[in-house]
Amino acid sequence: MLYSKREPDSGQGESMVRALDGIRIIDLTTAYSGPFCTMHLADHGAEVIKVEYPGAGEQSRTWGPFKDGKSGYYNFLNRNKKGMTLNLKHENGKQILRELVKQADVLVENFKVGTMEKLGLSYEELRAINPRLIYASISGFGLTGIYAARPCYDIVAQAMSGIMTITGFPGSPPTKTGPSIGDNYTGTYLALGIMLALFHRERTGQGQKVDVSMLDTLFSVLENAVITYTLAGETPKQIGNADPGIAPFDVFEAKDGYIAVGVGTSAQWTRLCEAMNREDLINDDKYNTNQKRVKNYEPELRKIVSQWIKTYTRQEVEELLVAAGICVGPVLNVAEAANNPQIKAREMIVDIDTPELGKISIPGVPIKLEVSPGGVFKAAPTLGENNSEILASLGYSPENIEELKRAETI
Repeated sequence: MLYSKREPDSGQGESMVRALDGIRIIDLTTAYSGPFCTMHLADHGAEVIKVEYPGAGEQSRTWGPFKDGKSGYYNFLNRNKKGMTLNLKHENGKQILRELVKQADVLVENFKVGTMEKLGLSYEELRAINPRLIYASISGFGLTGIYAARPCYDIVAQAMSGIMTITGFPGSPPTKTGPSIGDNYTGTYLALGIMLALFHRERTGQGQKVDVSMLDTLFSVLENAVITYTLAGETPKQIGNADPGIAPFDVFEAKDGYIAVGVGTSAQWTRLCEAMNREDLINDDKYNTNQKRVKNYEPELRKIVSQWIKTYTRQEVEELLVAAGICVGPVLNVAEAANNPQIKAREMIVDIDTPELGKISIPGVPIKLEVSPGGVFKAAPTLGENNSEILASLGYSPENIEELKRAETI
């Protein structure tokens, strides 16, 4: 296994051992899903070498928001990585990649299915170079099946998974979720798949292919919607913010905004009734089980809870229900969420100095490890930032590197 020297944490005087120190990853991905996967791994110490096309770089560099023409989107997704440019259409570029593969633990790609085979860089060809390689592929529809070769963005995966038909309010058009969950969930699944493959390799010495698709992922997170269809024979529809299987579990309007309330057990139902001074509802035959509360939620039960909440501010409702042990929280906009004291306490907003944007604030690391924590310790690379360093580690001389530049291989 190749061990790489880590940079010290920002603001700390010594290097910190991270969970994935020593793991080298070749990142051929673009856009969101793939870079989001490798971001997780880089956050936890993996040496991620982000390979981009010379001159233009990858497509997320053209996605907003922008400052001075530079993308904040790209800088968020590619923190903690090294940057290299490589033209994989040139034979010299392919050869450099093969040399990197010899020293790598993982290669991640999200090209259109079949592209790596056309380039002569298929899993079978790379495995022959490094049998321990984990070859991780992320795609819209997977490496098999009738849609395998079709391109896909998040909005198409959401459309085809069923999610759009259960998101939004009754009568509204099919609605995507705000964030691109087809990208970020799938990127996270791929990161998990890579870790499973690395664990298997640790025990057996054997590398393997990891195949994760956006459509598979979104279908897998439909929660009870699929079971509602397969078990009950019902096709779920849009119901707004309510939950199809739990009640009351919804967003309600207070005097000064909206607040979310979730009542998941009979004990919580009792405490909610007590907080509302409606003890008469506890054993009401229409509401004394969750199944009955779901059946009679619209319009009766929803109206009862709504009318009570409307008499209070969000803070007042929150204080009453927190004291009662009920799950509750105000509906916050992005600015309010970013400044929420809990978000700050969990270091989910962090500052980093970047060469392109100056100091920026970006989301932090959501996975908290006590002994080997991850962190945001390096800005996203400028285009080709580490070309000379990486090529020199492969034995290329300064003259060789200049020749590669002239040939537009890097």
